[in-house]
Amino acid sequence: MGAAADKLTALVADPGRFAFSAEELRETQVAALDERFQDRKGRIRLLGLRARDAGIDRIGAITDIVPLLFPHTAYKSYPESFLMEERWDRLTRWLGTISPYPIEGLELDGVEGIDDWIERLSALGHFISCSSGTTGKSAMLIASQKDMDWSRIDTVNVFSWGSGVKPARDRLIIGCAPVATVPKNRTIAQAQYDAFANPEWPRWHYPVPPITVGSLTAMVVMRKKIADGTARPDEVAAFEETSQARQQAIDAAVPATADFIIANRHRKLQLAGLWSGLWQVARAVRERGYGRDDFDPDNSIYVGGGLKRAQLPADYQEFVFETFNIPADRHFQNYSMQELNSGMPKCREGGRYHVPPWIVPILLDKPGDSALGHSHGECEGRAAFFDLSLDGRWGGVITGDRISLDYGPCACGNAGPSIRDTITRYADLEGDDKIGCAGTVDAYVRGVA
Repeated sequence: MGAAADKLTALVADPGRFAFSAEELRETQVAALDERFQDRKGRIRLLGLRARDAGIDRIGAITDIVPLLFPHTAYKSYPESFLMEERWDRLTRWLGTISPYPIEGLELDGVEGIDDWIERLSALGHFISCSSGTTGKSAMLIASQKDMDWSRIDTVNVFSWGSGVKPARDRLIIGCAPVATVPKNRTIAQAQYDAFANPEWPRWHYPVPPITVGSLTAMVVMRKKIADGTARPDEVAAFEETSQARQQAIDAAVPATADFIIANRHRKLQLAGLWSGLWQVARAVRERGYGRDDFDPDNSIYVGGGLKRAQLPADYQEFVFETFNIPADRHFQNYSMQELNSGMPKCREGGRYHVPPWIVPILLDKPGDSALGHSHGECEGRAAFFDLSLDGRWGGVITGDRISLDYGPCACGNAGPSIRDTITRYADLEGDDKIGCAGTVDAYVRGVA
């Protein structure tokens, strides 16, 4: 990846990796950014375009990278017709605008849907993950084998640091929500199991049909067709039947999960899921007459993502902790996103998400056009990051999140940059979110695809 980037990513298992201040990291981070830019500007077409437009030929300061960051919507910039008409050749060309590695030797004859297309790409070392598409079209992100290998290492170290749980293989891992079956999620789940689960205990599989990229995109495409009036009556009927069957499976999964937890309450549990699923399972456990006194006092919990617009009671967190006897130092939360390859764990003392040395945080103005020039203390703005661990795509992304980034020391004793637990999506604040450079990116991608 480059000497400077390697120096930073080599800290992945260092227990003191969050202790380095922004000032201590800055010189190495700038060098690493320039290394990555020089290596990728001729290999990622979208990056080359943005560099030419901005007149940038080197990175001499962290703020120099701002015009080269991709809006998170760049990974949704493929025309919807490519999916609706199953134009796998066009979709493959679109992937080529954001990948540093040529997509060669892909056989497209007889592709049976997007999941088949993705499996064929995986066989060539190109791994596609997909966002949930809760606000519209799903993002598709391409990754390399190096990225998969990194996720396997990072997820274990992040969880262990944030929860205090050692990878002793002494827990029963129980997922309390359906998870998208994409390469990154599968890799992380297996790494967690290998590090923390007792292999002799029963393995829980959340009893719902797998959520594949194909099922996600089919849902998005169908919603689009219904909205614009092009869906045929038989397509609408099939969509409603599938949605009803999935909802029935989810409704049945909650009591089944509660029963499994109760049957294994004597074991050390590690629960995982989104808050909505965890709360529903906790309520089902309570309804069966079980609670804190019935569970091991060293249970742990891994919460991924926010509320995802779920409507829960004000005390939903306390309700879950109380139900499963989760101590304060065994509660893990992580700030990340599909566009990144690394996690930012929340510390137990200060309640802030800590940014590792290989992720460069940058605060931007609301349109995402300019850096706020923030380098000391705490400031609020639009979050942008450059993840130097990323190999299969460009590591710089402008997010849809409003964050408070603090360069001061945290109550946990670490001096590295951290993010207050007040993260909000601009789309949730205002119902829409416009990033200034998104239109330019979309026009370019449509032009080449």
